[in-house]
Amino acid sequence: MIRIENISKSFGNLSVLKDVSTQIEKGECIGVIGPSGAGKSVFLRTIAMLEKPDKGSVFINGIDITGKDIDINKVREKMGMVYQGFHLFSHLNVLDNITLAPQKVKKQDRTSAEKRATELLKMVGLSEKAKSYPHELSGGQQQRIAIARCLAMDPEILLFDEPTSALDPSMTSEVLAIIRKLTKTGITMIIVTHEMSFAREVSGRIFYMDEGGIYEEGTPADIFDTPQKEKTKAFIRKLKIFSFEIHSKGFDIVKMNVQIEDFCHKYNIESKRIYHVQLLLEELILEIFKHCYENSSPVLTYTIEYSDVNKEISVNMSYTGNRFNPFESKSDTEENLGILLVKSISKKSDYLFEKNENILSINI
Repeated sequence: MIRIENISKSFGNLSVLKDVSTQIEKGECIGVIGPSGAGKSVFLRTIAMLEKPDKGSVFINGIDITGKDIDINKVREKMGMVYQGFHLFSHLNVLDNITLAPQKVKKQDRTSAEKRATELLKMVGLSEKAKSYPHELSGGQQQRIAIARCLAMDPEILLFDEPTSALDPSMTSEVLAIIRKLTKTGITMIIVTHEMSFAREVSGRIFYMDEGGIYEEGTPADIFDTPQKEKTKAFIRKLKIFSFEIHSKGFDIVKMNVQIEDFCHKYNIESKRIYHVQLLLEELILEIFKHCYENSSPVLTYTIEYSDVNKEISVNMSYTGNRFNPFESKSDTEENLGILLVKSISKKSDYLFEKNENILSINI
């Protein structure tokens, strides 16, 4: 279906893709992940020939689309691309946005184009928005219309370039639901995304991009559970860690709890455990403030790490000041309710005091 041979692409002195080669079979869904600047978007744009490679070839169904005599516009009729932005025509209503290309490019009559558009609007759940204009729609609705517009051309290949990066979390789920539907249709898809749980769910293979190419590839289990290469390991480990720094006693505790909740939802951690993490941190932070920072500003950092393997959550705290271990044994009469609750939540704790720094690790 798609064969890429030794493609390279530079912008001035910046080399983005370096001798990238791979093959994607018909009906495959490929998730593309990696750090910013790894060339993920350029990789997609090169496949669509929106960026011409400096060297190398891209074959679609055996045809080298980098060749001089290729009608690239004809090739693109079978290839749809959904961007970070929505790129809808602001002066056209939804129905006209979807029917324009089939009429102009494929020479469909208006009736046939509208019939197909109506089917697609139903598929993306926006039948009632046919006469609306883009400015009357939410971001999630606009992106769903952009997907419908691509599908109106009956493409064999769909390319998604961070399709949810410009959306709020509630709107993100709308768009991801539509892409999930498409994975069941057998269409070939390549999805550049920062939604890791989604990439794991829908992809048959994952490309982790780094160092100017496909640094490591494999099944979702290979990449997310047992990556082999060091940069992949570091990237995946970082995904499963949430970090927070506190430098003021008046820090925004509401913001902290919202961010903890967002992190936990990525890994489908149940509400009870999220509450336990939040409670543990609130109580420990209050105790540390009281014992270590009575007359000074706090210097406190913590991380939350989640393990897919054993489903454990670990909280690691680092704070300067007096030696203070909240878990040191006291009688129930001396200990406050908050610390008793923390102890009941914790499975295990380890403590170290070194070079005026307290290091506390807790498993939940």
